[in-house]
Amino acid sequence: MKAVSKEDSAIRSPKSRLTWFFDLDNTLHNASHTIFPAITANMNAFIARVLGDDGTPASPEAVNAARLLYLRRYGATLLGMVRHHEVRPEDFLREAHRFDDLTTMIRAERGLGRLLARLPGRKILLTNAPLRYSTDVMRYLGLHRHFARHIAIESMTVHRQLRPKPSKALLRKLVARERSRAGRCILVEDTIGTLKAARTVGMRTVWVTQYLAGRPSQEQRRSPVLATPLFKRPAYVDVKVKSVRQLPEFLRKLR
Repeated sequence: MKAVSKEDSAIRSPKSRLTWFFDLDNTLHNASHTIFPAITANMNAFIARVLGDDGTPASPEAVNAARLLYLRRYGATLLGMVRHHEVRPEDFLREAHRFDDLTTMIRAERGLGRLLARLPGRKILLTNAPLRYSTDVMRYLGLHRHFARHIAIESMTVHRQLRPKPSKALLRKLVARERSRAGRCILVEDTIGTLKAARTVGMRTVWVTQYLAGRPSQEQRRSPVLATPLFKRPAYVDVKVKSVRQLPEFLRKLR
């Protein structure tokens, strides 16, 4: 029987392999085109009903104020609605992701499957979107077969508490679950706040920018979670790319 060298053993070790965590929306497809506007409208309508009084929906000003407050405080509007208004997460997610025909709304580059096949290591989908929606998008794009695991927001719990991105506790848990070193884990993501959290944990970071708006909105400027200096690579971002299709060009820098 052939002896296994120390070098071969290190290559096969879970701690030495690369583990890729890919975001979904605005990373693997263009959610800003029609999906995000639809989600925002659905979310606002739901929040207005919850905050309303005697069947009268809350005003748009009250809805926007609540959404921004919870986004800044918790990193996700969902958490604020759960904690302060006794909303069930599954109800919020179902209503926010209600579409007449999702497949007609999806826009993505060609060749993403070939790109993922070229990247060495294990791939995991890590999305703050609900499981049903993210599964539908991934299957439509034909990308699901390239991922070893699919972690949607329903599974993002720490000590039985919902902790979606950009939770550092969640990211530490995921790295530990993979039995990997944080420095061998790469987060590919469009949201700058999540990338900053990942770097704090010790992960490598890739910022995908092509689906971001050319100038931050007022909401983005007011929120430390969303604030995005679109044309400058922050120190906590290892690689900035326009498209995930550029990742093979930067493998040497990410290893």
